[in-house]
Amino acid sequence: MTFGPAERLGRSTTDFVLGLGKITLFSGQLLKAAFRRPFRFRRLMDELYNIGVLSLAIVIVSGVAVGMVLGLQGYNTLVRFGAEESLGAVVGLSLIRELGPVLTALLVTGRAGSAIAAELGSMVVTEQLDGLRMLSVDPLDFIVGPKALAMVIAMPLLAALFTVLGLMGGYLVGVLFLGVDPGSYLSALEASIDFRSDVVGSLIKGFVFGLLVAVISTYRGYTADPHSAGVSAATTSTVVIASVTTLIFDYLITALWGV
Repeated sequence: MTFGPAERLGRSTTDFVLGLGKITLFSGQLLKAAFRRPFRFRRLMDELYNIGVLSLAIVIVSGVAVGMVLGLQGYNTLVRFGAEESLGAVVGLSLIRELGPVLTALLVTGRAGSAIAAELGSMVVTEQLDGLRMLSVDPLDFIVGPKALAMVIAMPLLAALFTVLGLMGGYLVGVLFLGVDPGSYLSALEASIDFRSDVVGSLIKGFVFGLLVAVISTYRGYTADPHSAGVSAATTSTVVIASVTTLIFDYLITALWGV
């Protein structure tokens, strides 16, 4: 049986709404499980290591590289207008308001979010989650909750580290390589950054992105089809959906609150 354009559109819309309903219900169950006693402190520490510490290398290298590129490109643009003293402001505002939290979310999604989805999907295939249920252990409480909470905690911290290293990279290129006065760089950076609207806003974005990646990666892994192709699809869709959702919410947060 073939469907016309209207039927296909209606089916797609219905599936999309049903999907939103399922992930909303899952988010509520996950929030309840994450703070249910007994608190899984040891599990949380293990997941913080897997998500946060193991992501340090890619965040450090990427942060310095992005900052150096911003410093180089910003200098080449500003020097045309004789405004190279404003390089610190350009690098600082770009990293703190946008690039820091957004690029960190994309990097952590590719490294840790995909790993969470793959791990949970593999546990579905090997029936480990069913085994926990047979032992009267809720997988959302014991397995999924600590992973999601660790992602929410680690994301703003990694974004802050990315931003600081980016500022260092911009300073390295602008001051040491291109000859910008260090006092001008730092004074322009200090004068352009407002703590409440810029720094706090950047941390809020990191928190929101961490929440989005946590929910999407755990949901896709937890509901993966019980075969190898299902695990692959869950991992791929986690990276794609979480990345696109991060960019959409970045625009919404910026448009609504000016962060």
